[in-house]
Amino acid sequence: MASILDKINNKELINDEVIATDLLVTSKAAVRSYAVAITETASPKVHKILKKQLDEAIDLHHQVATYMIENEMYHAYDIEEQVDHDMKKAELALEMPTNK
Repeated sequence: MASILDKINNKELINDEVIATDLLVTSKAAVRSYAVAITETASPKVHKILKKQLDEAIDLHHQVATYMIENEMYHAYDIEEQVDHDMKKAELALEMPTNK
């Protein structure tokens, strides 16, 4: 097994899964933000624009989640498998060097 420094030097820490996870989390936050914004506007024109953006954010979230599920990066239907997957990622994160 490669050490964490080898992984950093080989850029294995930034991979498709890391990028997809970041995109999934960001798209989920966008969905929430647009949903809240829609409830705060009184303008029909702004409401329509926000609704369109909300629909696009929902579509992006679905596309990213589907990609991750199909590539075994996200185990949405098996909580035990997802917890195991998350624990491995947490262990890797704990091995990362810090700037002190």
